[in-house]
Amino acid sequence: MKKKDSFFVPLIITLSIIVPIVVALLMLFPDFLYIESNRFDFSSLPFFHAVLNGSTAILLYIGFVLIRNKKTKLHKFSMLSAFVLSSIFLVSYVISKLTNPPVPFGGEGIIRPIYFFILISHILFSISVLPLALFSIYRGLIGENEKHKSLVKWTFPIWMYVAITGVLVYVLMAPYYP
Repeated sequence: MKKKDSFFVPLIITLSIIVPIVVALLMLFPDFLYIESNRFDFSSLPFFHAVLNGSTAILLYIGFVLIRNKKTKLHKFSMLSAFVLSSIFLVSYVISKLTNPPVPFGGEGIIRPIYFFILISHILFSISVLPLALFSIYRGLIGENEKHKSLVKWTFPIWMYVAITGVLVYVLMAPYYP
């Protein structure tokens, strides 16, 4: 194992375990893990999250097109920008879960199972995005292009799906937000 790998691989694995656990705890125990804030209004965070997810999807697509056209420096910038937006999303999502009460989905009829299919698949795939993205970025940055390419065959479609379904979840939930 390379010297860099001995630091970064355990770090990526640790983050990939801790982050989903923290998010799961926030979702499972919203009454216990709640911070009252009279100073700031966090109710617009779901819209902000949709903007971040949509922007991430656009950057992912741009990065895909750029690498297909062999514009590696612009590809790198686009993909790192997508990761930064996803990171901002993650921090903001945690803040939102800590400060906003849970909002139940109120849709009825055929839209209800569609919404829950999108939501559950979004959640399940989002768990894999963090390690896939981190390993893909890491392998790309250290010049291990073959490992990078083999990872992004999985990372790109999953990350794109999570970004797009994040927007869809917001659109379907928007009527129920206060």
